[in-house]
Amino acid sequence: MYRSHTCGALRIENLGEKVKLSGWVQRVRNLGGMTFIDLRDRYGVSQLAFNDGWSEDLLDQARKLGREFVISIEGEVLERESKNPQMATGDIEIKVESLEVLNASKTPPFTIENDTDGGEELRMKYRYLDLRRDPVKNNIILRHKVAQAVRAFLNQEDFLEIETPYLIKSTPEGARDFVVPSRMNQGQFYALPQSPQTFKQLLMVSGYDRYYQIVRCFRDEDLRADRQPEFTQIDCEMAFVEQEDILTKFEGLVKHLLKEIKGVDIDSVPRMSYAEAMRRFGNDKPDIRFGMEFNELNALVQNKGFKVFDEAELVVAISVPGCADYSRKQLDALTNWVKRPQIGMNGLIYSKFNADGSYKSSVDKFFDADAQAEWHKAAGSNAGDLILILAGDANKTRKAMSELRLHMAEELGLRNPDEYAPLWVVDFPLLEWDEESGRYHAMHHPFTSPKPEDIPLLETEPGKVRANAYDMVLNGNEIGGGSIRIHDRSLQSKMFDLLGFTPEEAKAQFGFLMDAFEYGAPPHGGIAFGFDRLSALLGGSETIRDFIAFPKNNAGRDLMINSPAPVDQEQLTELGIDLRPEA
Repeated sequence: MYRSHTCGALRIENLGEKVKLSGWVQRVRNLGGMTFIDLRDRYGVSQLAFNDGWSEDLLDQARKLGREFVISIEGEVLERESKNPQMATGDIEIKVESLEVLNASKTPPFTIENDTDGGEELRMKYRYLDLRRDPVKNNIILRHKVAQAVRAFLNQEDFLEIETPYLIKSTPEGARDFVVPSRMNQGQFYALPQSPQTFKQLLMVSGYDRYYQIVRCFRDEDLRADRQPEFTQIDCEMAFVEQEDILTKFEGLVKHLLKEIKGVDIDSVPRMSYAEAMRRFGNDKPDIRFGMEFNELNALVQNKGFKVFDEAELVVAISVPGCADYSRKQLDALTNWVKRPQIGMNGLIYSKFNADGSYKSSVDKFFDADAQAEWHKAAGSNAGDLILILAGDANKTRKAMSELRLHMAEELGLRNPDEYAPLWVVDFPLLEWDEESGRYHAMHHPFTSPKPEDIPLLETEPGKVRANAYDMVLNGNEIGGGSIRIHDRSLQSKMFDLLGFTPEEAKAQFGFLMDAFEYGAPPHGGIAFGFDRLSALLGGSETIRDFIAFPKNNAGRDLMINSPAPVDQEQLTELGIDLRPEA
């Protein structure tokens, strides 16, 4: 037996007990005639005490130990003279009576402490060491708790956890697939699933009316910050439901998770249409924990002789609370911020509503105090507030102002990670026009049902059709999305036509699903939550890598095992692939 207790288990109630602990040496402190060792395992840290009055041999052994040595000790639980209230085990220490080195350790490449000196790349290369640190360990434990809470809720609601295949068929819609060559069928390929979408719909046809799966998904896309080529979804589907049934059920899941994991009670989740979200926040996943909503000023500022406003498709402002005292240096910094290539605006205009009731702007030459008073009134400003204004192309300007709004909220500390504000965004457009390909693309996916009342518009004005779709947003992050699905073959065929599929292409790609619809497909719909993102947000972070045991970097590489990596030509030959240059 290597241990009678874990390193985090012992308390003052255990005084006098003989115990055996095993773990990793966190720290060795030599204090003349005494040596103390912090011994760590997954459960906590216990202090070990060695005194030359007890045993010179043991003291000598202890002084030879290095960080991360794996040891096992036996000893007696004593009360500490200098207690540590910061540690759960801080009232006790172990008087060591025997010590065994189970495995020595090289000096780690970075300190394995809460505050480490290791950079991100180094820690990813030695991820198995980084996982020993409390902050990372606690993230992994929280992820486990979220998974258990999800399963507990869905199991109680009569959902069945059903596995779907990882080796499937490649489809042209959506992101790029990872493809897997078949040795037994040379020249043919599997694809790794971007989601289990068609399989969960087939399960509805099969009569399994409540399905879920915490499932790995894969997308071979250009990686942006904090994206992973493989990620995890909470994938769910229900039959004999309408949109309201889905929203109610999964609002319940989110409320359950916030209560179980964070102790936060949410009464209800507000709803907002896509059009309203874009108008008020310039963003289809708005953070509603703070104000600074958009205020369109076109009617107040155009045709006044100021070219920047007169030629703009959109002039939009946000009122930033308590910032009328911003200095010229601070305002210049904001102007430079919106001029960055990532934002792409030509400049920024401001107006101060000073505490004494006066107004001061960067365009005083064109707009007097009365005009600026109208702006502040429209924006709901109070004395001491600052208005920031952007003007230009409508879509670009909304996006830029959305980024500026979030930037100001970060600067002012308004995005409290311990405050949670979920939101349903509904009534998305069904289709979006792609200029490059000259055709419509599904805003969600090709199986999303139109709003029933908008179906006649498919023939005349498809761009105006709203989807029977919904996203769950939490603190400005999309954590889930789904839709009511098409379950009628003729409507699904019409959707494929709008998306530019020929009948032959539709049959080749999705014939199995279309055929299934002829055997009694029920009305159905579902949702998928981003499990990595949800875990991160519940952990007070927006960085998903910290909540994945073995993540990849921004280039999609695993620095620890050095993958992707070349494959021997012998293996490729078995697959019918030859990458050798021609002779």
